[in-house]
Formats: sequence, C-alpha cells, structure tokens
Amino acid sequence: MNPSDEHDAILLTRSGPVATLTFNRPAALNVLDIPMMDALIAHTAALGADASLRVVVLRGAGRHFMAGGDLRTFAARLAGDPANLRHDFEQIVLRVQTAIEQIHRMPHAVIAAVQGAVAGFGMSIACACDLVIAADDALFASAYRNIGLTPDGGGTWSLPRIVGMRKALEIYLLGERFGAAEALRIGLVNRVVEAAGLDAAVDACARSIAEGPKLALRNVRRLLRDSPDRRLAEQLDAEARSFGACAVSPDFAEGIEAFLAKRKPRFEP
Repeated sequence: MNPSDEHDAILLTRSGPVATLTFNRPAALNVLDIPMMDALIAHTAALGADASLRVVVLRGAGRHFMAGGDLRTFAARLAGDPANLRHDFEQIVLRVQTAIEQIHRMPHAVIAAVQGAVAGFGMSIACACDLVIAADDALFASAYRNIGLTPDGGGTWSLPRIVGMRKALEIYLLGERFGAAEALRIGLVNRVVEAAGLDAAVDACARSIAEGPKLALRNVRRLLRDSPDRRLAEQLDAEARSFGACAVSPDFAEGIEAFLAKRKPRFEP
C-alpha cells in the first residue's frame, strides 16, 4: 500500500485491484469541508478512469464515517453578501454532487465501511455505494431538518430506491437517529459486524469481488444501476447484449471448464 500524505483531507491507499479512500478529519468526525470536497471529486474521477481497479472502498478515519457537512464552513458564508448566498450554496452542492455522479458511473464496485456517525452527506454517500458494511456501533441520521435544509448527495434519489418511499419519507421528515440493527432491517446496509471486525469483513467482500469475473460483475453493476431509468423491453435488451458479451469472454470459458472439472474457477485478474 502506498498512502497519500498523512495531512491530506482524503487518504488514498492501494492494495492490488482494491483502492481505499479514507476521509481524514477524525477530530472533526470527518465532516465534509471544501478541501475534502475537492479531494473527493478528484479521487473519484481518477479512480473511475483506472481500468486496473476492481473495487473502491470508502471509509472514515478514527471512530466515525462522516457526520455530514462542516457547519462552520456554512456559518462563515452566512456572513457574506445575502444577494450571493443562494448562488454560493447551490454551486457548492452542485460541485460536490459531481463526486456522487462519478461514483454512479464508475465501472468498479464501491463498498462503504461505516462506523460511528453516518449522517447528512455521510448517509447520502453511503447510499451511493454498491455495498455498505456497518460496524455495530454505527449511528445513522438524515440530520438535514435540524438545520433547516433538504438533502444533497443524491439522497432523495437513492434512499427511496433502497428502503422504499414510505421509509425514506419517515427518515427525512422525522429526522430520527437509528442504529445499525435498524439500518440492516430496512435494507440500508448489507451486513452488520462487530466494530473490531469491520476491516476484515470489508476486505473479504472486496477480495471476493476482485477475484470474480471482471466483465460479468462490472456489467451486472451497470445493469442494476441503470434499470430504474429503463422500460422492461429496454432492460431485457440490455441484459441480452451483456449476456452475449460475457459469453465470449475468457472468464466464461474458464467458468464452464471449472464447473465441469468440479474445481474453483480462476478468473482473469
């Protein structure tokens, strides 16, 4: 692994085909400020374009994943010219949401490893990921209503698709906190593990994906993510095209050969 400079807002480490982005403001509960926002945009763009990767992991340094946006940054801007305030805040949100779009468009699977506070934008970015593995001490909150804001980070798009419209409305309208067990029950996270075992559980999931059939797993991710915007006939056509592409890949031949030989397949790296 080759970590970025320890003072970076987001640390990047790499282990073979798995890249890890770590939100690196642990003393501030990893809240999102402007430098972290810029780093997130830059990193997600670069990782999305890296064809040698298979998996991207998002995590938070210290005891928390991300407790939302940096309210001190917001407060400082409130003292500015009121005529420009609305435009400034709209531009901040549009800018950071570039990272959400880049996560969505990535060919790689994206896993969130969450612990402690998962609030505001932190919950939105977790929802943007493909898999979420939570420590049993994770605490989720929409947080926006407490400061008179509506969600950003694509939360109003992703959350109802994950937990259903009725539950998403409850989460955002009531703003109640809930723990990892409830997050698992409603489908917001995939698995809950003891906090001490979070890294191992995430590593196991990342390794499973990284060792799997590359084209098939990339295509199924894209099929699922694009399905809400397609009619059934369009999705069936997309499935057929993907099936055909995978059928002529070396991994398909290896999978068939391994099945007939009753051994574990060895897919291309």
